[in-house]
Amino acid sequence: MKVRPHVSIALLLALAAAVAAPGAAPSATAGEAQIAVAANFTAPMKRITALFEQDTGHSVRTSYGATGKFYAQIRNGAPFEALLAADQKRPERLEAEGVGVPGSRFTYAIGSLVLWSAKPGLVENDPSLLRTGNFNKLSVANPKLAPYGEAAMQTLSALRLRQALEPRLVMGENIAQTFQFVDTGNADLGFVALSQVMQDGRIAKGSGWIVPGDLHAPIRQDAVMLHRGRDNPAVIELIAYLQSEKAQAVIRDFGYQTE
Repeated sequence: MKVRPHVSIALLLALAAAVAAPGAAPSATAGEAQIAVAANFTAPMKRITALFEQDTGHSVRTSYGATGKFYAQIRNGAPFEALLAADQKRPERLEAEGVGVPGSRFTYAIGSLVLWSAKPGLVENDPSLLRTGNFNKLSVANPKLAPYGEAAMQTLSALRLRQALEPRLVMGENIAQTFQFVDTGNADLGFVALSQVMQDGRIAKGSGWIVPGDLHAPIRQDAVMLHRGRDNPAVIELIAYLQSEKAQAVIRDFGYQTE
């Protein structure tokens, strides 16, 4: 299957409808896609990957980590065929730099930030704990690498608490490590992705405050196909599948908004 460098959204949407249709036959020639995925999207991506592989016969190799780190690796020749970022600016940059396929970029999810503790009852449904200071350490993702970390620092600035709380910050390389610091008790609380703690429409463990969207810039997460994957049917169909209602329903189940 030969694909032109410009992959239109119309083509992707048509493919999405085909591969997500009930009873659709798996692809006659199974392929493999190698995808870099923002750490906050780990849980929904695992579920989507399982559905995609079942529906299409293709396989997906995923690497999870910080968007900023993936961007640097891709620019240095890492063999990824698509990037599911935690922001918009890196996919836009890759497209502008000629590494991303023109017309393939789209917003696959809009994230939510939550102030979370593994301890039940510690975080009320407001930021009062941050103001009282009755905690030891606050974990945030590195704002230079992770958009959720950038949103966390914007939130602290909006609350006028950034300067006061900076000495208590524990910095994670990405949002997965940030969650781990809090989950293991190395930090009393932290700003993590809602998708990491949400199950069946509620915070499933510990306690948390879902940060209002007006306290930070929108966390719009874009995907982009990379030129390395432009001739790979598995990559093209996966990018399309992410825009199908089947995949979008999974994304919403984990607390994201979709367009």
